[in-house]
Amino acid sequence: MIIKREILFEPAMKNRTLHIYLPDHYYDTDERYPVMYFFDGHNLFFDEDATYGKSWGLKDFLDGWEKPMIIVGIECSHEGNGRLSEYCPYDADGGFLGYIKGTGDATLSWMVHTLKPMVDREYRTYSFREATGIGGSSMGGLMSIYAGIKYNRYFSKAACLSSAVGFCMRQVCRDIFDSALDGDTRFYLSWGEHEAGSANGGNPAYDTYTARCNRRIADRLDEKGVLTRIYFQKNGNHSEASWEKQVPGFMNYLWMDR
Repeated sequence: MIIKREILFEPAMKNRTLHIYLPDHYYDTDERYPVMYFFDGHNLFFDEDATYGKSWGLKDFLDGWEKPMIIVGIECSHEGNGRLSEYCPYDADGGFLGYIKGTGDATLSWMVHTLKPMVDREYRTYSFREATGIGGSSMGGLMSIYAGIKYNRYFSKAACLSSAVGFCMRQVCRDIFDSALDGDTRFYLSWGEHEAGSANGGNPAYDTYTARCNRRIADRLDEKGVLTRIYFQKNGNHSEASWEKQVPGFMNYLWMDR
């Protein structure tokens, strides 16, 4: 079942909608569940809620998946460049996006100090880091990488799809180098064949700028002793339709594979 509820997003002092998935038998048992938090929560479950009319189809997947869990999707700002600022942990030149005054660290601080305690208090969760993950795409993918690095004491799993990292690679790699990461951490990093960068006749799995960025981040994470999986999506592009196809892969890797 999907529950929608409002919460005060304190960094902007505005209400935001939470899109919360609970297993269908939630109210019939006393069972507790792991939790995965997602950015752009309106794009997760239903096409009619999604920005571009196509969702990730995450509800349909979870309804038939063998591991019951709670999903908390956080709706982004829909005002001007609010999403870019709230989903960027750095002040950076975003190229065609313009200069970004990043408030993403404040977003994540709110998530771990306000949102997560509320979810753990009001729903039957396993609150420890091993049962807590985070995920997103594009700017949400960048935020998921940052969360897995800088908020590693809270999140043990990060799904980072088509992450917008090209304009802030120096900062991301610096933060990986400077952070102590628990070896029981998993990162899923992906990109599509038709995303940013030109292969110039080379292999798009290796030779595009996007591919090089993701592989460089994976290498830096590997050096810190955590687990990573990189996925190149053949014919993939920067869209919910492509990310939907990756749902079984990243969910099984993060939560099921041993």
